[in-house]
Amino acid sequence: MTTPRTIIITGASDGIGAAAAQQLAARGEHVVVVGRSPDKTARVAEAIGAPYHLADYANLADVRRLAAELAEAYPRIDVLANNAGQNLRHETTRDGFDKTMQVNHLAPFLLTTLLLDKLLASRATVVQTSSEASRIFGHLDLDDLNNERKWSADKAYGDAKLANILFTRELHRRHHAQGLRTVSFHPGNVATNMGSDTSSPTRFLWQTWLGRQFLAKVEDGGKTLVRYIDGVGWEPGEYYVVDKLPKKTSPQASDAHLAQELWSRTEKLLEAA
Repeated sequence: MTTPRTIIITGASDGIGAAAAQQLAARGEHVVVVGRSPDKTARVAEAIGAPYHLADYANLADVRRLAAELAEAYPRIDVLANNAGQNLRHETTRDGFDKTMQVNHLAPFLLTTLLLDKLLASRATVVQTSSEASRIFGHLDLDDLNNERKWSADKAYGDAKLANILFTRELHRRHHAQGLRTVSFHPGNVATNMGSDTSSPTRFLWQTWLGRQFLAKVEDGGKTLVRYIDGVGWEPGEYYVVDKLPKKTSPQASDAHLAQELWSRTEKLLEAA
């Protein structure tokens, strides 16, 4: 019998994270549920008999506490699925960052790097949920990661999702020789709670009855996440749209120098926070 893997899924209190957690637990994997809402996270975890941890990514102290809890609680981590993230309103966190950039990029970067020793020792897989917003709206300016010059919900989200792709590529470059496997992917347009707290016009797609008729089911989005967690059909370091390499991406998404510079800038921002 195969030993169950320890699989940590962030953003697992609802949406595709919760669906993937349910599917993996049903086949006997050791799933660890991470979410922001105490009630929703506890309900998902209790329904599948899994442990859970709480963290609000808008507070980096929460992320540091979460990393310490996970490192202490689990002897090995086979998969870290960085799935948490949202398209948000224009807000500044207590740490001094644009909330969209912090929740989608800075917080998962911090969690992953704080757990890096354990991930390397486990020869783990790191899966990063990204978005085609990276191509449609994203264009990173390393001197203005908070988009202070001209903020919009779509631009902020697109930049953060582009940062996810670059982080995953750089994580691969730095550590694939040590056995770490990384991938980022767009799960498709899935009928989740996405857009419930945004000023973007896209909220009419995500949050209206008519718009949601064109979206995939949450269970299907969960199956897509599970495929990446299982290591099926992808090459390390790449970015995929649902299950294929995209024909078009942002030109910045494959910029190795930009990926290295973003890593360095992110480290400096987090050190100062």
